[in-house]
Amino acid sequence: MNAHASLEPAPLEPYGVLIAPGTLKMERLLPGPIERVWAYLTESDMRRQWLAAGDMPMKLNASFELVWRNDDLSDPPSKRPEGFSEVLRMQSRITELDPPRRLVISWGANGSVSFELEHRDRDVLLTVIHRRLPDRAAILMFGAGWHMHLDTLLACAKGQNPQPFWNGWTRLKTDYDRRMPA
Repeated sequence: MNAHASLEPAPLEPYGVLIAPGTLKMERLLPGPIERVWAYLTESDMRRQWLAAGDMPMKLNASFELVWRNDDLSDPPSKRPEGFSEVLRMQSRITELDPPRRLVISWGANGSVSFELEHRDRDVLLTVIHRRLPDRAAILMFGAGWHMHLDTLLACAKGQNPQPFWNGWTRLKTDYDRRMPA
């Protein structure tokens, strides 16, 4: 074995992986600095570019509302699948806070989501873990959703135009259906 091979980090898996029953983990390597990535997570104007708007008070146990407008995440927008509304709202609460490294929020009735940031040279490793997904249908829906939202975040962080959200989500949902255990 080459002694230098162990120094190379393993490439990140672009798809979410189940790390426990009902627990989905995803990672993305984003351009830093860490404070900029933290702002994409916590500041409404930056978060709405890739996920959802909503003022988030930076206090433990603070309640806030997330507001999704996925049609606005790409230009031109793609066709929204049947059954999805133009605007989605969800009440949430900060359950852990360690700026600029860790943020955990309640995710409505669908568990909790943690965001962890770690320096990687000039880049930042973002790890998202969504816990307590109730069933396979939720894992497929949220897996495709997180995947597409994180790809949108990566494009925004690199100053690129994101791919059409709903087209990507529809394709990824099929991918996750093939990848996730029945």
